[in-house]
Amino acid sequence: MPNTRRNRVLIVGAGLAGVSLALRLAQEGIAVTVLAKKGLTEGSSLYAQGGIAAALSKRDSFESHIQDTLDAGAGLCRKRVVEFIVRQGPENIQWLIEQGVEFSRFTDETRVNQYHLNREGGHSHRRVIHSRDATGKAVETTLEGRARQSPNIVVLENHIAVDVINSRRPGVEPPTRCLGVYALDLRSGKVKTIGADFVVLATGGASKSYLYTSNPDTSTGDGIAMAWRSGCRVADMEFVQFHPTCLFHPRAKTLLISETVRGEGGKLSLPDGTQFMAAHDSRAELAPRDIVARAIDYEMKRHGVEHVNLDISHKSPEFIREHFPNLYQLCKRYGYDMTQAPIPVVPAAHYTCGGVLTDIQGRTDLPGLYAIGESAWTGLHGANRLASNSLLECLVLAQSAGADIARQLDEFDAPGMELAAWDESLVTDPDEQIVVSHNWDELRRFMWDYVGIVRTTKRLQRAHHRIDLLKEEIKDYYSNFRISNDLVELRNLLAVAELTVLCALERRESRGLHYTLDYPQPNDTGYARDTVLTPKNFVGRHNGPLWHGPVRVGNRS
Repeated sequence: MPNTRRNRVLIVGAGLAGVSLALRLAQEGIAVTVLAKKGLTEGSSLYAQGGIAAALSKRDSFESHIQDTLDAGAGLCRKRVVEFIVRQGPENIQWLIEQGVEFSRFTDETRVNQYHLNREGGHSHRRVIHSRDATGKAVETTLEGRARQSPNIVVLENHIAVDVINSRRPGVEPPTRCLGVYALDLRSGKVKTIGADFVVLATGGASKSYLYTSNPDTSTGDGIAMAWRSGCRVADMEFVQFHPTCLFHPRAKTLLISETVRGEGGKLSLPDGTQFMAAHDSRAELAPRDIVARAIDYEMKRHGVEHVNLDISHKSPEFIREHFPNLYQLCKRYGYDMTQAPIPVVPAAHYTCGGVLTDIQGRTDLPGLYAIGESAWTGLHGANRLASNSLLECLVLAQSAGADIARQLDEFDAPGMELAAWDESLVTDPDEQIVVSHNWDELRRFMWDYVGIVRTTKRLQRAHHRIDLLKEEIKDYYSNFRISNDLVELRNLLAVAELTVLCALERRESRGLHYTLDYPQPNDTGYARDTVLTPKNFVGRHNGPLWHGPVRVGNRS
């Protein structure tokens, strides 16, 4: 049966970007449906430790925050976008406070009502407002409570979006409008057809395409892949940020050690105690993440060690337990006491700086389709994201996208098109799942080996060859069997992996997070350029268009 219920606004993703947008629209009396792959807060935002960057101190300024962002972005930030987002920071922090988020304050009696601000790598001032060392959890759980209480917000948990539904009028290409999404109900195994006047992709990044990552299992690039298949451009996917410090332990697969540990005096050293950061950058441990991650990678390979150490034990135990209560307890769980000795750390894939190309209202190339948060590319981050600018971008783009959608809803006349139901008449249950699990493992391993912190053209070409082989296997599997969560995610991961490799091959220089031994210097012969990919330009190239085209029905090929 075709869908009979249209939503005014459908938000795909329930991290900070998605939930804050839902609340802003709901507070204007607009009905919103939120699609959550797992629980309402189960995304990368929940695990953010450091905080949110904003120029809040009298010693700080918008100009300083803007310049720090531009410096970290290595010549590729869109200055107009940086200025817009930075200047909206304080009012968005105030909005969070009004929602009930409790940020950390000074314990000094002389500053009892002042918020405590951390300093992180790349920042010239203390400007990171936080809730101890679990800011994401504090923000997400507070906003979740507000969302669940709102009569204007409907939450569909345990639903994964499969593809965007487009209008395709005879003789008109590309599609003229987004009309909704197909979504797999993970409890029933059925695919729903969900119509909407406006669809917002807030699905987060794609770091699960790598073997080692700080991200939760939900970070599979769903929004980026869906937008690409719908004809939207993507930009700068080669810039994958590797967080310098994740706990090195076989059971701690996503335990990130906050940048704030280094910001508060933590030192990096080899296992024998030799400190090394000053030899790589004059800012030492406070250098931007790309520099610190490359330095750690270099020292590990040079000395043949499996990890380096991060040591803040020279601070008092009281200081450490006060500033890092959650990290302290988590490390203790794995056998490490931060107050007594160094903890072993390694870099891990952390943040996708590229994404779906949007404007500062979150609008994509497809009318009616928006993208915000980590799944979007606004031009804020450039070639390397400045620490704690990610949650800031989520808040500001949710605010601007919400205002744009609310304005359009007053005048919007729904197309009134009947949406085709998902067709499973020519597919069967999968005969074996090993194809999916094996290909998932292979993809993440060769992305880590060939498209990691240090790259070469040969490694990238090897990765692309492996992607071509996997595409044929997964395309055949996807076309003939009923879909599952793992298959949908693998299909999306393969798409974003190819986009990452294609962007990396296009950039014949080293800049920011993209470092290649074949072109170790930045190209200074002209102004820096973004890597923008357009789906129509890849039809017939590179062994196919990443399954770009109509959403599958019938035999779903």
